[in-house]
Amino acid sequence: MTKTLKSIAFALTLSTALAAPALAQRVNPVAVAVVDTDRILRECTACRAAQTQLQAQLTQLQQRQQQLAQPLQAEGQQLQAQIQALQGKQPDSALQQRIQSLQTRQTQANEELQRGEQNIRSIQTHVLQQINQRLGPIIEGMLASRSVGVVLDRGQALAVSPAIDVTNDVLAQLNQQLPTVSVTPLPQQQPAQQQPQGR
Repeated sequence: MTKTLKSIAFALTLSTALAAPALAQRVNPVAVAVVDTDRILRECTACRAAQTQLQAQLTQLQQRQQQLAQPLQAEGQQLQAQIQALQGKQPDSALQQRIQSLQTRQTQANEELQRGEQNIRSIQTHVLQQINQRLGPIIEGMLASRSVGVVLDRGQALAVSPAIDVTNDVLAQLNQQLPTVSVTPLPQQQPAQQQPQGR
């Protein structure tokens, strides 16, 4: 009985070992392509134009920050000197009003700069959104046109053969299909209008 079980086990092992190569032959190898999205975002025509405009807006915001900061800082130093001259005495109402006025203007300046930063971030997001909307279908087209099963981002791979890098083709198609993008903040979502309820 034990001998019979051993021979059945051996037969099963042998049939599994013989079937493995047959299974491996039935699975088609998957073709892989690689796209360097970092390079595309640096080099595409629309990306470069948008980057130039964003840099100009960032420079303007930095200049505005200096314009706001210099007089506030100078006035703050004057007020600090006057407070120190009081040697611990309470400032009169006129000095207190100047201090409060300075604090209000500092708050307003900070809010203005924050709005500027939010505007630039919104523009960056909008630009990326437009590029990704066009880039997605181009990369999906690579799957069909080149019989590719998988497209990977170059940044996620440890090593890549130049033969499977399709970045140049993707970049050329993106430049053709999306020569420019709108360098504006994201469109504001309009709140959905409430429908009147039926009776």
